[in-house]
Amino acid sequence: MTDDDPDEYGDVYALTIMESDTKLFISHHEGGRSTDDATELFNDFESKRSNTSPLPLFTSDDWDPFKAALLNVYGSLEQTPYCGIGRKPLPVLVPPEDLMYAQVCKKVTSGHVDEMRRRVVFGDTEEILRIFEGDSGGCINTSYIERINLTIRNSLARFIRKGMNCSKSTRMHSRAIDFFQVWYNFVKPHKSLKLKVNCGNKKWLQRTPAVAQKLTDHVWTFKELLTFRVPVQ
Repeated sequence: MTDDDPDEYGDVYALTIMESDTKLFISHHEGGRSTDDATELFNDFESKRSNTSPLPLFTSDDWDPFKAALLNVYGSLEQTPYCGIGRKPLPVLVPPEDLMYAQVCKKVTSGHVDEMRRRVVFGDTEEILRIFEGDSGGCINTSYIERINLTIRNSLARFIRKGMNCSKSTRMHSRAIDFFQVWYNFVKPHKSLKLKVNCGNKKWLQRTPAVAQKLTDHVWTFKELLTFRVPVQ
């Protein structure tokens, strides 16, 4: 980089959110590694969540801005009691009772994981472990989101470091991930989502995350994706 390069040149980090049961890739945000970036990610997720659906269980690594961003989006200001001495305390952000958030904390040395700890940040520990009981043996983990991040890196040459395919602008970088998102959700069947059926010679029903989430009733073709007309909002 040189002094004449635009401000957007340099490292850009992609933050992602997915739904573990259906593998639906819900939201992404490209930018830096700050609380403001994490807040924009959760604001985008919240804009897509139905008002009638409960808050999901959030999991991540031990990146502190995620905790602060969840408080910014879902928390409410509460005034702490004043004891009558000194300045009155400022209001603090308090998480709602139904907010659940757990972290997987890894200690890495020379590229190897030496220690792994799991902790509950918001919510009831027993309730969170009960939710994980179905497919993770009651163990808090981030394997699903780590897997989709690997799929993004393997599918988009823009994420290859020190390569000529790097994005030349943040806008086009984000649009490339938009295209990957809709392809991943509607076109690419997911092996873990297929259903066993008894219909002649057909033994398995292939499903995409969008089918599993009931956003559509069939696996889209690439042509259908490219010719789909987005409704005017």
